[in-house]
Parts: sequence; C-alpha cells; structure tokens
Amino acid sequence: MTTTAFDVLAEPTRRRILDLLLEGERPVGELVEVLGVAQPNVSKHLRALSTAGLVRVRPEGQRRIYALRPEPLRELDAWLAPYRRTWADRLDALERHLDEMED
Repeated sequence: MTTTAFDVLAEPTRRRILDLLLEGERPVGELVEVLGVAQPNVSKHLRALSTAGLVRVRPEGQRRIYALRPEPLRELDAWLAPYRRTWADRLDALERHLDEMED
C-alpha cells in the first residue's frame, strides 16, 4: 500500500512538525523540546514525513537536521484549488446577498 501525503498529514503531530519546519530547518532535539513529545515518537513521525517526501534530512555531525520539502505540498494545493474556488464563489454570493439586504 502506498502512503500518500494525505495519509501522512492526517496525524496532527506531523502537521505541527511541518508548521515548525516552515519556520526553518531544525534538529530532532529541538523538535522534541518544542513539541513536548518523546524522541522516539518524533523520530517515527519524521520517518513518515520523510517517506512521503514532505521533509528532507541532512546529517550534521551527530545530529540530523530536518527541513521542509515544498514540492509535495504543491500537489496538495493543486488538488485543493477547485474546493477553494467553490468556497470563494459561495462567499462572494453571501457578500452580494448581505449587500442587497443593506440597500
């Protein structure tokens, strides 16, 4: 069974890790500290994110530094685009309706 970015992002801790990596590269220890989650659990989540291609890792001495890979997120963004348009259309219709009520 192939794991997709959607499958991986269904887990809230993984989304939080991506939020932190959006700010910049971070070593595992820093992620553990900020998340307040045990190191083995953070490593498990990072492995899943890495397997899905959402993060990259580079060794720096004894540490592993993780960074966000935006390419798979572009695929998600493209998939979400029609849904965003639907919501925008509905919000525009609501705005027109409210404007008509004020007149």
